[in-house]
Amino acid sequence: QILYLKPPWTLANLLKCYKKHWMAVFGYVVPRSLLSTIECLYKHLCTGKTVDSTTVGILLQESKKLLHAFSSRSDYNGVLPQAYAEVNKLHQTLTEVRAALVRSDSEQDLSEDIMVLSENAVCEKMEGMAPSLQNCEEKKIHPSFHVAQENRHQEIWSVLEGVWNTMNLYSIEIFQKLDPNGVTVTVKSSFEEAFLGLQKLLAAVNGIHEGISR
Repeated sequence: QILYLKPPWTLANLLKCYKKHWMAVFGYVVPRSLLSTIECLYKHLCTGKTVDSTTVGILLQESKKLLHAFSSRSDYNGVLPQAYAEVNKLHQTLTEVRAALVRSDSEQDLSEDIMVLSENAVCEKMEGMAPSLQNCEEKKIHPSFHVAQENRHQEIWSVLEGVWNTMNLYSIEIFQKLDPNGVTVTVKSSFEEAFLGLQKLLAAVNGIHEGISR
């Protein structure tokens, strides 16, 4: 009955209402620490800033965290599970695309490495024929190669970290169901949801393992 902004809401309006009424209302329903999630979503989704794929992954993770927290109160006539499924689908798609890009980059870098080795062989021959030709070794790898490699490592780390966080969350929930006194957490979900989540996660981990093996 008393709202900072009346409906219908845009996403920006909704997040503003969350922030305005957080201490008096929403902080009693979900952990108050999730206010940082609201602020993160507002900062990146409602200020007109462009975001990269890594940030998108973080925003999807934060959205899932928020929806999951509210699921302990109600399923909101089925709307919340549907929203969670859509966000989760987006996150899985992003993860698959990023993994494909990492594989593509790795294959491209393999070709570049072969070219570099060939260039090195030519340099060695030239050095043998003309001693005045030096510093060939210094030119074999462009500085941007190291930057691209570092970015790839960050992308891979981000994906694996997301997998670990999800696996850790579901594992805690399952162990809590089996032994309520053994683990203390504030978030809750159904045993079926956690079990299905772990099945999907297992498939994702197998996919990552196959990719790393290749």
